[in-house]
Amino acid sequence: MKKAVGWIVLALVIFYIGTNPGPAADIARGIGDGVAEVFRNIGVFFSDLAD
Repeated sequence: MKKAVGWIVLALVIFYIGTNPGPAADIARGIGDGVAEVFRNIGVFFSDLAD
C-alpha cells in the first residue's frame, strides 16, 4: 500500500510539472533558495563559533 501511494504521488508530481511548468519552476526555485539559506546559516554559525 505504501509503495502504491508513493507511485501515485510521483505520477501526480510529474503531471503537475508537465501541465504547469512555470509555477513548478517557481516552487523548485523557492525550495532551492531555502536549502541554500539553511547551509549559508550553518556556515555563518560555524564561522562565528570559530572566532
